[in-house]
Amino acid sequence: MIDINLIRENKEMVKENIKKKFQDKKLVLVDEVYELDQEYRKIKLEADEKRSKVNKLSKEIGALMREKKIEEAEKVKEEVSKIKEEIPKLEEMEEKLEKDIKERMMVIPNIIASDVPIGEDDSKNVEEAHFGEPIVPNYEIPYHADIMASYNGLDKESAAKASGNGFYYLMGDIARLHSAVLAYARDFMIEKGFTYCIPPFMLRSSSVDGVMSFEEKENMMYKIEGEDLYLIGTSEHSVIAKFKGELLKEEDLPITISSYSPCFRKEVGSHGIEERGVYRIHQFEKQEMVVLCKKEDSDTWYDKMWNYSVELFQSLNIPVRKLVCCSGDLADLKYRSCDIEAWSPRQKKYFEVCSCSNLTDAQARRLGIRYRKENGEKEFVHTLNNTVIAPPRMLIAFLENNYQEDGSVIIPEVLRSYMGGKEKIEVKSR
Repeated sequence: MIDINLIRENKEMVKENIKKKFQDKKLVLVDEVYELDQEYRKIKLEADEKRSKVNKLSKEIGALMREKKIEEAEKVKEEVSKIKEEIPKLEEMEEKLEKDIKERMMVIPNIIASDVPIGEDDSKNVEEAHFGEPIVPNYEIPYHADIMASYNGLDKESAAKASGNGFYYLMGDIARLHSAVLAYARDFMIEKGFTYCIPPFMLRSSSVDGVMSFEEKENMMYKIEGEDLYLIGTSEHSVIAKFKGELLKEEDLPITISSYSPCFRKEVGSHGIEERGVYRIHQFEKQEMVVLCKKEDSDTWYDKMWNYSVELFQSLNIPVRKLVCCSGDLADLKYRSCDIEAWSPRQKKYFEVCSCSNLTDAQARRLGIRYRKENGEKEFVHTLNNTVIAPPRMLIAFLENNYQEDGSVIIPEVLRSYMGGKEKIEVKSR
């Protein structure tokens, strides 16, 4: 949620930002907020003046009573009584206007960075850098589900019977590899100075509304029937909500957390759930990185975080590239974002495995997360998040880039201790 002062002082800039995100239908909201805010401030001022007058007259009554001027005191009491009758109506109007303003402010997108590429959708995202050499071997690399099946490692048919389409059983060495990369990612981030966290896997609606747009909530989140709880789609939402309503100390910033969780997503409006593979599914696990910091530090942390992803994937022999997200591909709360995409030698193209975002103070304003500066002033923190690793999707890149001609998969040295010393996974006969 943006600062309402931006609308008060420069509503045309806010409108221009909406146009850059190709959300022209929201332009009317800016004018509505501007007009509602003017009415709100007018009503609030009137209510404040009447409350102040009541306090002043109440003191006069006390003075008149002490001076035994009973008749005059009674007249002032009548005046106070009339004013008090007017205040509740003003307060009711004030509350309604405040609610109407907030509803619209929650839908107006965050201001994007000046260097974000302008484009309607992800087809206009901009490739910025490559890391590692993308290689296509001179032998065929099977579809990832077939690689997993060759190790008796994937069973989607049984999962479809048990839970429906979009779920899976991972078995044997593939299941172990899945846990290994998560454990490696956890330790990788701990070595970077992040605090490891396992957060709640469900959130109240007030917390969900604080960390994501209404459209994202509708398309992603599973609602628990009969309760004010949602299954989380990503753990950074739980981590940010941990600090809801808090006034932090400046010396405690930055707060750096790496969180593990299962993630649950409806995938409404996506490209569809895969029948065979595990690229787009309803349930997966993820190691995340989250930072709460001061405004002046957020761009520095953004660069650190996506670079951590590059470093980690390169340690697993996976070439990656950085893809800068254009304006139309940014979720409403994001100031800037980039995807780290892994090379697929089978498809001869890159695909997304990490998403790094700076949301400035948009989430903090919604959730009331501030810190007290040395001079006593209070300021909203900036929040950032990035995927560390999200298997089983990242396993696709891992298996393809470490796949050998004999059907085995090499285990990079950094993972071997998490795999019981195994140097490779070999084909199993059913």
